[in-house]
Amino acid sequence: MSAQESARVSVRILEKEYFIACPHEERSALLDAAEFLNGRMREIRDSGKVVGLDRIAVMVALNLANDFLKQKSREVKLEGEVGSRVKVLRERAESALAKGKQLEL
Repeated sequence: MSAQESARVSVRILEKEYFIACPHEERSALLDAAEFLNGRMREIRDSGKVVGLDRIAVMVALNLANDFLKQKSREVKLEGEVGSRVKVLRERAESALAKGKQLEL
């Protein structure tokens, strides 16, 4: 069986079984994702504030999308800060090198 062939994986989410095809090397990640999703959906269901599988799924999707966008925003901010720090360090290094060359002359 080649790495490109798919495995048929059974996942259970809110007492419903789903069969999903995925590459063999991604099977473990799929099972982890399904377990995480099941937990989040149970939390929403057990809160009693949302009724119906469709509505629960939409609420979980919205919460996950919100979490994802917040994380993405933090990463962009962090990348900007790191970029600024690298620029300052590069300028200091260039300045120190220039001073060293002046002393050699």
